[in-house]
Amino acid sequence: MEEAAASSNFGSSTGTTPEHCQQMINRSLSRNSTVKFVREALTEAGCPVADKFFKPERCSIQAGGGFKQDEGIVICSNNVTHQDEVDVALTHELLHAYDHCRAVNSNWTNCEHHACMQFIQIRAANLSGDCAWKRELLRGNTNLQKQHQICVRRRALISVSLNPHCSMHRSMAVIDRVWKTCYNDTQPFDRTP
Repeated sequence: MEEAAASSNFGSSTGTTPEHCQQMINRSLSRNSTVKFVREALTEAGCPVADKFFKPERCSIQAGGGFKQDEGIVICSNNVTHQDEVDVALTHELLHAYDHCRAVNSNWTNCEHHACMQFIQIRAANLSGDCAWKRELLRGNTNLQKQHQICVRRRALISVSLNPHCSMHRSMAVIDRVWKTCYNDTQPFDRTP
């Protein structure tokens, strides 16, 4: 998987069945206003996606899902249990698809491209709900000041560290370099949801 949304369900080794995961994906696509909004934004940006773009899969990494630029969005059925996890993972991965649509010539296997495009990890963590207070509390992260920003940095670093072409040191430097611009880029939302 080129990009992966880290799941909050790392403690579970079972997750759910692919069939139940597909039902939750369908529910998100038809009922979740944020998922529907980002999907519509993709269409408006010239990159419409059909229902077959979304599929459950058993994943070998601990992630809620991933975006495969030539294949679509995968939700890791073995790492999700609840509808909220699927909603957040779909939003996160749809934001990657949206950013990929905005930057058509990105090469995810090239560390320099990934480094330059690092903002997508910051944006996805910031805008998807990955760092909502409730989710952070369940993870045991309870800083009272700037918890959201701390979480976004941590989640972006987790995700980019999955790229074997990028070192941890380089990833941290890139996040620091692009932080202000990328954290404040809330497209396609007018504001952070």
